[in-house]
Amino acid sequence: MDVINIQGTDDTPNVILDKASGQFEISGRSLPEDVNMFYEPILDWIDQYAEDANDHTEFNFKLEYFNTASSKVILDILLKFEEIVENGKEVVIKWHYHEDEEDMLEAGEEYSDIVDIPFDYVLYTD
Repeated sequence: MDVINIQGTDDTPNVILDKASGQFEISGRSLPEDVNMFYEPILDWIDQYAEDANDHTEFNFKLEYFNTASSKVILDILLKFEEIVENGKEVVIKWHYHEDEEDMLEAGEEYSDIVDIPFDYVLYTD
């Protein structure tokens, strides 16, 4: 599988999806002008990954901010990983949040309530 490695901007997140190394991460800020166009190749990659997923997947969300349109896509990503769990593979979501960003922790908790995937909450400080 090809590796997705997108360098983030002020409006788009860094994205690393690398099956071979087991590195799965979305970080930074997510408020792309066209959320569907930005995330379409990412969702397609996850669909392809799901066909032959690693036995253990650890997906890191290290988002500082995301807009409403991105929140829908994040849910879509999580639902795809829930399907991987349903197919007998192990998935853990590492939800990183800054100590000053309670709303980011709450967003992770809300996602955790929707999908049946273990969430680990990782507090980071500057």
